[in-house]
Amino acid sequence: MSDQPPVTHDLNKLFDKIKDVRIAMLTTFDEQQILHSRPMATLRPEADGSLLFLTDAASAMVYELKKDSKVNLSYASPENNVYVSVSGYANAYRDPAKAAELYTEPMRAWFPKGKDDPSIMILKVVIELGEYWDSPSGLLSRAYGYARAVVTGEPSKDDDVNQHAQVKV
Repeated sequence: MSDQPPVTHDLNKLFDKIKDVRIAMLTTFDEQQILHSRPMATLRPEADGSLLFLTDAASAMVYELKKDSKVNLSYASPENNVYVSVSGYANAYRDPAKAAELYTEPMRAWFPKGKDDPSIMILKVVIELGEYWDSPSGLLSRAYGYARAVVTGEPSKDDDVNQHAQVKV
């Protein structure tokens, strides 16, 4: 088994990795305890370190979270070689003022009545553990990693080409 990644408690490092990744895959457990994933647009991190999303009150996810609040969020930006996994727990709640604050016009496709749509719920994900992998995408960085592997017979380490760390809350 490989070495354990370095651990930090700085959620800002995690938020920095996902700030430009618009869509996350949110995974919950369905009623048969089978993993169920769906795309969700991350709206923003909160001051308390949680992540916010909007969801529909009638979605299966809201029901699933009442049974088991454990979730995972997966973010990927292949063009930037950034990959993030976030584990935690979530709850969905009504807050019309917060929903109006977070709502943007393109969301009308999901909430046709606009920011005052009564079906809008806030989905709050409280992070317990995050992990990220980030590799420079430049040709020189990849060439360096390749040359190092050929010469040493060892894969690149986090401190030379790749970044891999856990963020524990």
